[in-house]
Amino acid sequence: MRRWFFIGMSSCMIAVIVVIIGIGEVMTGPASTAVESLSSDFPVEPVQIPLDADFSVHGWLARGAHGGGVVLLVHSIRSNRLEMLSRARFLNKQGYGVLLIDLQAHGETPGKRITFGVRESADVEAAVVFLRKTFPSERIAAIGVSLGAAAIVLAKHALRLDAVVLESLHPTIEEAVENRLKLHLGEYGPALLPLVLAQLAYYLDVPIDELDPITRIGDLNTPLLLIAGSVDEHTKVPETERLFAAARQPKDIWIVPGAGHFNMHSYAGKEYEDRISAFLDQHLRWAD
Repeated sequence: MRRWFFIGMSSCMIAVIVVIIGIGEVMTGPASTAVESLSSDFPVEPVQIPLDADFSVHGWLARGAHGGGVVLLVHSIRSNRLEMLSRARFLNKQGYGVLLIDLQAHGETPGKRITFGVRESADVEAAVVFLRKTFPSERIAAIGVSLGAAAIVLAKHALRLDAVVLESLHPTIEEAVENRLKLHLGEYGPALLPLVLAQLAYYLDVPIDELDPITRIGDLNTPLLLIAGSVDEHTKVPETERLFAAARQPKDIWIVPGAGHFNMHSYAGKEYEDRISAFLDQHLRWAD
């Protein structure tokens, strides 16, 4: 009887280890997909922005009115530039130029691992340099969602941006993982947190604390609009408020009533467009 007990316990432990390894692989494995071409009602230029000798960042560029400003759009995890298409359409109608990119290991941009903003930040840096060279007289902003927001904040070099919008951004990777474990596995899910974090450190080969946007958000030296959903279970309101407290002035925060973690534009519709337009108009448009 005792023998079967130990066999059963050993089997359970092996199963748990397999699950943890699987979680690490799923969380960091690439989300490469072919990105379909767009209809003619929204003409864009395909761009490939060299990052290093190995690969380029793929994206679409839609030019706007001269002096209207340009906005970089950066998608969330396991997504691609298509996620930001509705934002691109409304901004372009307002006269803004827009650049939508696929972060590395997403869409058509190659990459071995999703790194929660650490290496993706190089894609953002390259995109901003590209926009500065392509539109030297324009003011430039960036809108990042979740992973895209982290990639903006975790940039290793100062981004020459005139305004930043961060949506659904987590303060620490530990809280981000813990919230998701609880959401998907119930109240006992967070017990796996130390093992999952160890897996992330192993797969990504970076210290876990380098994945914490709250330690870097104060480095942003640009007007900031921070957006979160009031019922977001992936990143909770108090976590967003801590990020806001850590950021420099000038800054503003919008907690969207009833919204969750994903696609504030789809959820809030016209109010989202009105708030984003007002913020960008203030910081990107040249005074007459």
